[in-house]
Amino acid sequence: MALRISAAVAIVLLFEPSGAAPADCAPASCFDYVCGQTRPEDLARIPGTRWIIASGFSEGAGLKLVDTADYSLRTAYVGAAVDIATESVRFPDCASAPDPRLLNVQGLNLRAAGDSRYTLYAVNHGGRESIEVFDIDAKPDVPMLRWQGCVMLPPSLAANSVASYSDGTLLITVLVHPGNTFADFVEGRNTGGVYERQPGSSGFKFIPGTEMPGNNGIETAADDSGFFVVAFGRHAVLRFSRYEIDAAPVQSVAPGFMPDNIHWDGGRLLTAGMVYDEPACGGTRTVVDGKADEMKCHRGTVVAELDPVSMNFQIIEHSQPDPVFNGASAAVIVGKQLWIASYQSDCLAYRTLPWL
Repeated sequence: MALRISAAVAIVLLFEPSGAAPADCAPASCFDYVCGQTRPEDLARIPGTRWIIASGFSEGAGLKLVDTADYSLRTAYVGAAVDIATESVRFPDCASAPDPRLLNVQGLNLRAAGDSRYTLYAVNHGGRESIEVFDIDAKPDVPMLRWQGCVMLPPSLAANSVASYSDGTLLITVLVHPGNTFADFVEGRNTGGVYERQPGSSGFKFIPGTEMPGNNGIETAADDSGFFVVAFGRHAVLRFSRYEIDAAPVQSVAPGFMPDNIHWDGGRLLTAGMVYDEPACGGTRTVVDGKADEMKCHRGTVVAELDPVSMNFQIIEHSQPDPVFNGASAAVIVGKQLWIASYQSDCLAYRTLPWL
């Protein structure tokens, strides 16, 4: 059973004259919580429904369906026969479905696949390093997920995030290549990259020029013309062209926070992350004795919309450090409710934004 915790504090909303974004809300907590998923690192909203899919970045945490109407969670995949519809021709890499006792899901990507049907791509670290592929039927009151197959990653690599083009091409980010460390990207050195797998190809191939400090969240352009990728060590988002391979990427540094995942949510390109220079934590992230601070000190949370053309950020949420919730990593909007994921906490955070 999911636990809903109400923050028993007054929330004061201050608006800019345009009504576009609230200032810091205060004091102890801005949020309510839905708990019961271990490290819900990423979110995917199922369009036209009240449902969100939450990943679980821990062995056996798997995938949860979040009911935003009654604030409950339910396991989306248990490995039963009804949960499996293998398509071995499309996905020949995996002979068997993932073991739900091991399924460890980080990044998510949701792609429309027909009338109330969607394809979910999920980064898995449990039992194999792979992109697991699920069909979602959103017509029932409770959506149904069925595993279709998987795409294996190159040896020694682990994906962080996944995105897709409409032709079925997959993109993944690798945060840290073998031989590099978190400390390297915190100090600005390139550690990761972006890899591409086209339909029918034998595997993922590295995209030259995508080396960055901590390649994190990734999303494709709405018209398939390129992709957006987070450089976590620069706390920035870069836009790459798909076809002009020699074109320099366009970079935009986030205003005061460290973007993590980035996704289309309806017509919005949303990203979320922790405050970069957090006074409550002594300032910016540091490296001590060659090891990067794990950022267990609670930092403020920021959610922003990124204009895909101008690459300007518009802050949607900016909150002070929260006593329960830390490690903001993704966000979606359902109606007037903002939902935020975490790669550290065992809860999702949410609050109502009346101006939406």
